[in-house]
Amino acid sequence: MNNLVSIITPSYNSSEFISQTITSVLNQTYNNWELIIVDDVSTDNSIKIIESFVKKDHRIKLYRLAKNSGAGVARNKAIELSKGDFIAFLDSDDLWLQDKLEFQVNFMIKNNYNLTYTSYKVIKENGEDLGKTVISEPQLDYRKMLYSNKIGCLTAMYNVTTLGKVYMPEIRKRQDYALWLKILKKENFAFGLQEVLSCYRDRSNSISNNKIEMLKWNWNLYRNVEKLSYIQSLFYVTSNVINKLF
Repeated sequence: MNNLVSIITPSYNSSEFISQTITSVLNQTYNNWELIIVDDVSTDNSIKIIESFVKKDHRIKLYRLAKNSGAGVARNKAIELSKGDFIAFLDSDDLWLQDKLEFQVNFMIKNNYNLTYTSYKVIKENGEDLGKTVISEPQLDYRKMLYSNKIGCLTAMYNVTTLGKVYMPEIRKRQDYALWLKILKKENFAFGLQEVLSCYRDRSNSISNNKIEMLKWNWNLYRNVEKLSYIQSLFYVTSNVINKLF
């Protein structure tokens, strides 16, 4: 097996951070990867920055959507274009530590795991360490994941050779959460690597910092994607709130 990793990166007006994100991929100790960046009709100079990297390294590929469609559509286009045995996710403002791919690919191959995730630390918008670390749980199943999304998108990787290409529901928000649930309907477990291998950038304007919006999109996920009953959806939305608070 080739063990090529396809890295899925949606980009929209990411000029402030995209250079750091791409550089964190270039610095990986594991070299067998392709980085597929799908731009969602940026209006800043993101394209110019990305193209400068594309010219320097053939493993970096850029695709531009015809109309602004959201991160879910952008990620799905990247998955469609991917050629890897594994698919990993990295948003355009997040970072990987240099051993991320090497440790995680080995973790998956050694144990025959199909969906994995890692621990990660949280950094400020300016890159300063917030002193907060999210430690991955050893394993998660579908029911446990309904209570709260415990898989950081920037840490997730799935095995294409065993699962095939699994696409995200094209909802505007929470599509990564929906993808893990989709996979866990087929797989008994997702497995966590406890190593801190990524840096999540906590941005003031992100959906995760808008609690009312988060409630709305979680409700949409449970009711319209997972097709849960009104009572079940209310229960799991409440569980998500409790998890966030405590």
